[in-house]
Amino acid sequence: MKHPSGGGAPKKSDKRGFLYDLKKNRVYLLLLSPALLYVIVFSYIPMGGVIMAFKNYNYSKGLFGSPWVGMKNFEFLTVSNKLWPLTRNTLLYNFAFITVGMVMEVGFAIVINEMRCRWFKKTFQSFIFLPYFISWVTAAAVIQTMLDFDNGLISHVVRALGMEMPNIYTNAKPWPFLLVFFRMWKGVGYGSIVYLGAIAGIDQELYEVAEIDGANSWQKVFHITIPQLVPTMIIMFLLACGQIFRGDFGMFYQLIGNNGVLLEAGDILDLYIYRAMAGNANISYGAAAGLYQSVLCFITILLANYIVKRIQPDYTLF
Repeated sequence: MKHPSGGGAPKKSDKRGFLYDLKKNRVYLLLLSPALLYVIVFSYIPMGGVIMAFKNYNYSKGLFGSPWVGMKNFEFLTVSNKLWPLTRNTLLYNFAFITVGMVMEVGFAIVINEMRCRWFKKTFQSFIFLPYFISWVTAAAVIQTMLDFDNGLISHVVRALGMEMPNIYTNAKPWPFLLVFFRMWKGVGYGSIVYLGAIAGIDQELYEVAEIDGANSWQKVFHITIPQLVPTMIIMFLLACGQIFRGDFGMFYQLIGNNGVLLEAGDILDLYIYRAMAGNANISYGAAAGLYQSVLCFITILLANYIVKRIQPDYTLF
């Protein structure tokens, strides 16, 4: 018998609701539960600690017993008029890391994919991937050994060639380029893996058709590989925007540390916060600075996602 409305009787599954779906997908939900628990414990529950940014935290009184101080904890970011330079440095360095890194990661992924010699391909990939496993402590020691003015390896080579070696650690001008270079050296190999996976997922029939039409390797790269990687590149860029106001503290601290000369070119929010925390051990200052960075990152990713949505809605995060 047809339903009076003419559309037929409603299916029983339409009325079973949430409990039915929960029981039906219980295996998938069970597999998802560890990741869900991790996010809840380490991402959502700690969000309650945001109130620490507005309190004068006292260990004996605890989080909820400490007195409220309003916006007073944010004053240490502005008291020395360094807020804008620190924010600008953090933003510009991360923007350079993201853009230059993306270009190099895509480039290395394409180069590795185009290699035909299997042993050379594996050797090259291992060579560029290895620095990712080296800690910044070890990397900084090696870099200092090479760049040292008196006994550095590069200093000996430069002097052997009859040239004058500049003292890198007393000159801030080259350090923006050095920091970008060292970051690329350490992270490009790892980042290229994502794009290698994306290249492996490209339909091979596209290359076969292009080859039949007489396309050479460069034409296939520029007209097939790169356009097919654009969605992955946009997603990776949007994800990186979520951390664009958070500097790589390990790298900046190990390479620059408390060198007053180099801080002119390499001081970022994370370094300044560390120095402030080490000086007075006020945990509320760190909470205030972390909230400031989180708000800026949140605004940035919303803005970037909005721009992408206006240009190409299919590539947005939400």
